[in-house]
Amino acid sequence: MPRALILGGTGLVGRAIASRLLEAGWQVDVTGRDPARMPAELAAAGGEFIAAERTDGGQVRAALGPGADLLVDCLCYTAADARSLLPLAANSASTVLISSRAVYVDSVGHHVNSDTPPRFEAPIPETQPTLAPTTDIDHRSREGYGANKVAAEQVALESGLPISVVRPSQIHGVGASPAREWAVVKRVLDRRTALLLARRGAGAVHGTAAANLAALVETVAARPGARVLNCADPDAPSVLEICRTIAGHLGHEWAEVLLDDTAPADLGRTPWDSAHPIVLDTTAATALGYRPAGSYATTIAPALDWLVEAAGNGQLPVDEGYFAEYFDYAAEDAFLAG
Repeated sequence: MPRALILGGTGLVGRAIASRLLEAGWQVDVTGRDPARMPAELAAAGGEFIAAERTDGGQVRAALGPGADLLVDCLCYTAADARSLLPLAANSASTVLISSRAVYVDSVGHHVNSDTPPRFEAPIPETQPTLAPTTDIDHRSREGYGANKVAAEQVALESGLPISVVRPSQIHGVGASPAREWAVVKRVLDRRTALLLARRGAGAVHGTAAANLAALVETVAARPGARVLNCADPDAPSVLEICRTIAGHLGHEWAEVLLDDTAPADLGRTPWDSAHPIVLDTTAATALGYRPAGSYATTIAPALDWLVEAAGNGQLPVDEGYFAEYFDYAAEDAFLAG
């Protein structure tokens, strides 16, 4: 039985990867700080929790033990994190470092976290220029997140070890934080009769289902190598299509009000707004043998059900500050009345 160790395996990405591997017959160990956060479905499927702090080299080496067939690092944010990963990767047949599409820059250096939105002229390949690597800016900041990821990637790729760097985009699924779909689900639960969408709902930001990310990790496990791979859903629906998918799944109907540039700028906002499309090219992953678990509509369905159930139980882990701008119903009603 092959063995996988997932560092930070109790979160959105780790639990999806663990679930897929367990279903495929793997022995799966996941690390985390708190055993109470071990997803019940993983424990029921035979997954094992190992208490280990990602930044504690001794604890993660003990978790790895004599080695693994697959090592997945969901918590590698900096060059220092990557350097601590290398001794573990040396004792693993295949290693995956979860990175981000936030590393990419357009032709003038803009990126997804810059004040000026980026403009990518075509689906973004792995060869697209990236931010300059840095270790001088906090990786938890807008300015530092992508640049620190680049620094981590370089340490991994220059090691000569079979480490696959995987770059997803706006990961979604059960347990997501933030669960961007809440911006629409709450409207359904509030029985809103109209949906206002900026830019006529035409914005498009590629998403990555955690289930699709898990499918790529399983593919990489069987084909070790040093490489960079984009990972995204097989489709990149527009904001309007995303909202129709969510409303349709929840059986809700409303009037769609597609706003143009003459509408107030703060109306019709969603987490998928983008002045220009942000779409990843996944040709390299497909050529490696990656087959998505499903489309956006297919993979988002369990997450929508989770959000509705969690909201009904009063257990929804939502950052109200993140979503505040999407629920100004008074401004919407005033606009519609006018």
